[in-house]
Amino acid sequence: MSDKHRILKSIATVAKELGHTPSILEFAAHAEISRYSLFRLFPKWNEAVRAAGLKPNRLYRRPEDSELLKDWGEVVRKKRAMPSRWAYRLAGKYYPLTHAKRFGGWESVPQAFRNFAKGKREWADVLALLPDPAAKRERGWPNQDAATSKTRGQAQQAPLKDRPTYGNLMHLHNFRHEPVNEQGVVLLFGMLAKELGYVIEAVQKGFPDCEAKRQIGPERWQRVNIEFEFESKNFHQHGHPVTGCDVIVCWRHNWEQCPKHIEIVELSRVIKFLGSPEDGEQR
Repeated sequence: MSDKHRILKSIATVAKELGHTPSILEFAAHAEISRYSLFRLFPKWNEAVRAAGLKPNRLYRRPEDSELLKDWGEVVRKKRAMPSRWAYRLAGKYYPLTHAKRFGGWESVPQAFRNFAKGKREWADVLALLPDPAAKRERGWPNQDAATSKTRGQAQQAPLKDRPTYGNLMHLHNFRHEPVNEQGVVLLFGMLAKELGYVIEAVQKGFPDCEAKRQIGPERWQRVNIEFEFESKNFHQHGHPVTGCDVIVCWRHNWEQCPKHIEIVELSRVIKFLGSPEDGEQR
């Protein structure tokens, strides 16, 4: 049974048990399917619901600001650190874009939480985990949103030959620019591996680049061989054999003839889904 068929069958089974179309939280509580497996095949929950032959539940309620901030704070408490958008999407109840729209950007959520939790003893442990915004300003760190807005509409300039080049600004904690080469893909995957359900075992120069284990279910892991490429078509151009590789991790997937047995993890798509909204406010 394919992963897709297994997920759709599981959704139908949970719906039959509950007597109604399940929310994603109800599904997660009743099914032994990892969130990575679900989001890899169905970035939006209602896409999976429709594919299972069910009618999406559209009875959404707009959450209060306090509900959004409480849930974000609970994720910080659980992870003992501020979550990336992807980490929050996997662990939280709401879409990161909901927070970004409500509080003026994802980067503004920590300050919104500080204002909400000020003077509330039950959130003291979470506040202690947040970085000091004053220290950040003293270091002169630029505002990412401001930097992005300044580049819009500007004419392209001739590059300087003795300077490095960067990708577009990317709203990801500690990774400011999109990768422009394979090394950037390796680094970005290393940052997201845990959220994607992978544990890296070894990285080497020869083929395949990486040996890892990934979670295929609760308390169940499987070994996979990974090859890193900036674009998936580079795999063919580099002359790699189609055997011995289970997953290609790339920034951009553009290899139409990719063998079906090789899975593609397209990081530009993953980053896009970090703030991709569902049909309603809650997942």
